[in-house]
Amino acid sequence: MKIDIKNKLIRLFEDWSKEKASSIIQLDPSGSERIYFRIKSANKVALGVYHKNEKENAAFISFSETFTKLNFNTPKIYASRLVDNIYLIEDFGDLNLFSIVQNEGQNITERTKLLYKKCLKALFEFQTKGAKHLDFSKCTPRPSLDKQSLIWDLNYFKYYFLKTQKIEFDEQLLEYDFRTFSDYLLAADQSYFVYRDFQSRNILIRDQEPFFIDYQGGRMGPLQYDVASLLFQVKANLCSETREELLNYYLDLLPEKTDIDAFIKHYYPYVLIRICQVLGAYGFRGLIERKAHFIQSIPYAVSTLKWLLDQLKMDIRIPELSRVLEKVTQLTFSSAKNKKPGLTIHLNSFAYKNGIPMDYSGHGEGFVFDCRFLPNPGRLKEYRHLTGKDEHVISYLQEHAEVHDFLKHVIQMVEPAIFKFQERKFTDLTINFGCTGGQHRSVFMAENINEYLKTSFQLTIELNHTQKENWITSN
Repeated sequence: MKIDIKNKLIRLFEDWSKEKASSIIQLDPSGSERIYFRIKSANKVALGVYHKNEKENAAFISFSETFTKLNFNTPKIYASRLVDNIYLIEDFGDLNLFSIVQNEGQNITERTKLLYKKCLKALFEFQTKGAKHLDFSKCTPRPSLDKQSLIWDLNYFKYYFLKTQKIEFDEQLLEYDFRTFSDYLLAADQSYFVYRDFQSRNILIRDQEPFFIDYQGGRMGPLQYDVASLLFQVKANLCSETREELLNYYLDLLPEKTDIDAFIKHYYPYVLIRICQVLGAYGFRGLIERKAHFIQSIPYAVSTLKWLLDQLKMDIRIPELSRVLEKVTQLTFSSAKNKKPGLTIHLNSFAYKNGIPMDYSGHGEGFVFDCRFLPNPGRLKEYRHLTGKDEHVISYLQEHAEVHDFLKHVIQMVEPAIFKFQERKFTDLTINFGCTGGQHRSVFMAENINEYLKTSFQLTIELNHTQKENWITSN
């Protein structure tokens, strides 16, 4: 399939450039299903794009042609063959705003702040001039960020994040809250162009100027949504002071007649739905499709949500949504932003009935050891309300030779992996121990391996008994 796509793109490139293609290189995959190739000849270069979604292709080309006429910094369409779902666009290079921010951390430089301000100024042009000239009949899947669109985003969050994290909710009550929240958001002025994914990965930098891509999901909607998308992009992790400074810069761009209080009233609620939508995407792309950078972004999103809920004020009642959002902020993840240098061991005990713990480092699951063949203290009345950390349970398990043999075999497997991971400068390794309830045998094994690792290696250990809140500790 890819060979066929490449051949078709080469033919399209050569028809456009009137030169023979000298190279075609597939670019690293992005979060979408689009496939990009950089194609070069002696004197010309272009990006070749394949995307099987015909409506998104038509929207992107239509919007791009309009933006080119408006002199916006968006890619020119060089050629297209939509019957084959391929087209050629201008190549702005590989440096995006996100990579610059990642290198600088939370406290970005004044030079990078200037880039953000240029982006916000360009955004206002998209929102206002774009709204006057675009053909909104090309928008997909909806012509505006309407109630249906908002409900879809909230359901995305519900099914791909809440359910994957096993956060319980009342389906009907949550549906009522989704509708109430959507109605509240739609009270904001909806007469602007919404880029829909206006974030630093979609902003390329060339000669200290921003260039914009991936707006095929654009539609009519409010000003607030895209500002929230940029300033609260969770992995960019801007500090609150920088967000505030940049927000104020954007507000100064608005016409004098703009009701700033009305803008702010709906701004942070739009931040909230954007975070919900992003968590849904991370659940689908990361937890289900297993794409590493989406998994690694989840802790940042949860941290941002926690900050937001402490600030957010809305004059509506959404009790079930508020309850599940609070549950989300209580989830614990290992986050790269506070990570110490060197190898980190993520050591977990878990219950098989609830599944193997997710590895949020993006490095894969690591070791999973099944402790269910070991003698089960949980079956004995005197140990049922104790855990693998209690002396009586420890003594009981230590009486059995198979427990010692198992511990020895685990060490024999884990030890060489740790040496090699450190030698190759890997940053994360997960070791999971599972049993029926995640209370006795798996806890005992995790605690023992924790003590062994602390005395044998120089590394960081994050010990997590995933079922701790569910331990049966009283009659």
